[in-house]
Amino acid sequence: MAIMITEECINCGACEPECPNNAIYEGGAEWRFSDGTNVKGMFKRMDGSSVDADAAQTPVSMDTYYIVSDKCTECVGFHDEPQCASVCPVDCCVDDPNFRESKEALTGKKDAMHS
Repeated sequence: MAIMITEECINCGACEPECPNNAIYEGGAEWRFSDGTNVKGMFKRMDGSSVDADAAQTPVSMDTYYIVSDKCTECVGFHDEPQCASVCPVDCCVDDPNFRESKEALTGKKDAMHS
């Protein structure tokens, strides 16, 4: 599964630099699959669609920091636990019930972004 940031976020920004996949963005910021990864050219999203890795994507949230579920690996392959959750002062980085993935799937996603 991926991690999500709840509406309790206080916009402190502690989580953003901790993400090894560059999956966390400030509210209103556009994002790209190529940001902080080795992804180039076309990239296959979790829903099966493909997108240009350098194409700007619509922000997930306009008001608070957010996590791009297609880039979140729960820090699998980097750390023993999600680093955003470990540094969040208000515990608003939680499991996202809408995105459930096995450890193998998370490892595959990590490998696809950092190979």
